[in-house]
Amino acid sequence: MRFLKTILLLVLTAGILVVHAQTALEKIITEKEVTRIENILAADDMQGRRVFTPGIEKAAGFIIDEFKKAGLQPLIAGGTYRQNFMMLKPEHSIASLQIDGKGIPANQFIIRSQEKNLDINENSGYTQVTIPAGSDFFTHLLELLQSNHNQIIFIDTAFTKYFPRLSYFSRQFLQNAASAIFVLTAQTHPEHFQLKAQQTFTEMPLSNIVGIIPGKKLPNEYVIFSGHYDHLGIGKPVNGDSLYNGANDDAAGTTAVIMLAKYYAHLNNNARTLVFAAFTAEEIGEYGSAYFSEQFNPDAVKAMFNIEMIGTESKWGTNSAYITGYDKTDMGQIMQRNLRGTPFTFYPDPYTEQNLFYRSDNATLAKKGVPAHTISTSKMDNEPNYHKPSDEVQTLNLNNMTAIIRAIALSAQSIVNGKDTPTRVDTTQLR
Repeated sequence: MRFLKTILLLVLTAGILVVHAQTALEKIITEKEVTRIENILAADDMQGRRVFTPGIEKAAGFIIDEFKKAGLQPLIAGGTYRQNFMMLKPEHSIASLQIDGKGIPANQFIIRSQEKNLDINENSGYTQVTIPAGSDFFTHLLELLQSNHNQIIFIDTAFTKYFPRLSYFSRQFLQNAASAIFVLTAQTHPEHFQLKAQQTFTEMPLSNIVGIIPGKKLPNEYVIFSGHYDHLGIGKPVNGDSLYNGANDDAAGTTAVIMLAKYYAHLNNNARTLVFAAFTAEEIGEYGSAYFSEQFNPDAVKAMFNIEMIGTESKWGTNSAYITGYDKTDMGQIMQRNLRGTPFTFYPDPYTEQNLFYRSDNATLAKKGVPAHTISTSKMDNEPNYHKPSDEVQTLNLNNMTAIIRAIALSAQSIVNGKDTPTRVDTTQLR
């Protein structure tokens, strides 16, 4: 009899918790609050939230205030919500290169390195790589740029017309990047080379905004909810408008992160530690999430819900979204299982040819094996306001966006509470 009473109590308690969670969804995640936050983040006075501008600092301050009001704690006890780091901006370079004793013109080699002084040759440990004539130039180049090893890349003169585009890398912001030397030459397998360079840089400060709700039972296991709060700022005018507000990209995702923080803080029953992160510098190379990922033991991160552009309806209409890299773990299946009985559906990413799994802030942790996925509704084959000044709040479906945030909250519940643990990404199968 006592056993039956215990079982009955557990069943009733579970039912009460489910009802409480569903009631909290409607009470906390409201369209009114979603609209308020979205309007503030995408307002003109945020100046498009470009990195290194007063606009993004204003946005950071707003997110910090919302995290404080929700009752989140800083990631590091006694610290702040700002996760500060530095990037290097290349300013000036003096360099010379010789191949088999012959000087190479300055317009035929490009340096991407954060080293102030370079003096390297064939014995310096640099991997020597060739992009031969007839190869798929950009695919080959992209693969090489994923490397964590110092490289000198000899590019056949068949790609002369493409080579000037690589000058972008000499101007690119740098953060813990391996060195890469690009050389345009007909002699793609030299016996000897000698590069000498002196470079100057400016240190540029950046900040992710991060808050946590400590886990009640599994405090050393982490579940991450994230989005990026930077955008493009003020740029090329289109129809007289030069302000790129980024309402969907990604004020929408940042709004979701804030709303989820409020929701889970209200429940305050999470078994695992919940991390809420607003990343900077996604638009210039995902540097914020790259730095963030280095602060965690990837084995301790049990799931990452990255949220990117959920303000418009998906190709399936309302009450739907897609998950990038759906087939790489069973996280999507867990999420959909938790939504049984609701009208909402999470679909696999329909735009796999665009490699979205590797193009958002989930990518760095996914490459470490973490079940890290991006949730989106953006119709990537037909998104008329993507990276345009017309990406403004009035183009969004805020009612549907509210439904998506609620669906994320419900779908994550068993992972948050430690009942489910998604399978890991098989890193040997990643490109």
